[in-house]
Amino acid sequence: MRLDDENESSNFEIQSGRGGGGGFGGGGLGLIGMLLGSRFGIFGIGILIVGALVMGVNPLSLLGGGGGGAPQVQTEKPGFQELTPVQRISLKVLGSTERRWTDIFKAEGQQYPPPTLVFYSQNGQSGCGAAQSAMGPFYCPADQKIYLDTDFFNEMETRFNAPGDFPIGYIIAHEVGHHIQTITGIANKVRTAQKSASEAEGNALQVAMELQADCYAGVWAARDTNLMEAGDLEEGMRAAQAIGDDTLQKAAGRRPVPESFTHGTAAQRMEWLRKGLSTGDPAQCDTFKGV
Repeated sequence: MRLDDENESSNFEIQSGRGGGGGFGGGGLGLIGMLLGSRFGIFGIGILIVGALVMGVNPLSLLGGGGGGAPQVQTEKPGFQELTPVQRISLKVLGSTERRWTDIFKAEGQQYPPPTLVFYSQNGQSGCGAAQSAMGPFYCPADQKIYLDTDFFNEMETRFNAPGDFPIGYIIAHEVGHHIQTITGIANKVRTAQKSASEAEGNALQVAMELQADCYAGVWAARDTNLMEAGDLEEGMRAAQAIGDDTLQKAAGRRPVPESFTHGTAAQRMEWLRKGLSTGDPAQCDTFKGV
């Protein structure tokens, strides 16, 4: 990506400090976190709670209550000169999303309230409970913040075989997509519908949420005409393919079970990211048709 001319967002925080007890070390939670949490999504926390119950683990230990207590963290906002290269790239991407979505909302006569990006290492605390590195990046609608352990980008390169800088942009823009769903009311409608839906229907709605966030990520990249360069599209498609439900289930030695999918297949994630990139139009991101 061409990020040299992008201004870094000032909407960020850094959490420091490490808590005890509530992590994914020991037992089977590390596997659950790797398979279910590290796909960046608004519902990742709920999925991890279900996984914890299946594994016989107290879910409160994942959310900062009971089982060892909440992580003890401090929130600060250092000067830009103190940021790591990955953090600075992340803030350039976030700044770009702020400008693009501000333009989109302004065209509709609306104001765009940007989210805050929170960096943490291994353990943090969010308005939705404890932040754990095994959960992967996630958006918390309760405080409208994106939580990111930047070590996840190393995981994208090593475990998911999705190197490059565009996957960083894709991840952050996907979480911004969940922010868009929250402030426009889409997320609330989906959660309400899920309360009366069957498990399969609820999963289908969840998949639609994730695919729409993928499409919104593509819209962002398409709108920033100076951003994309040779190889970025391929990097994005590789990342989308690597985090498909079917890809992850196969990597875990399991037979893909479509009814259990919560984020979409590799083909679906690639399709909707590409649609956002090709149209640059959020109105084309209606993934709920037929759901």
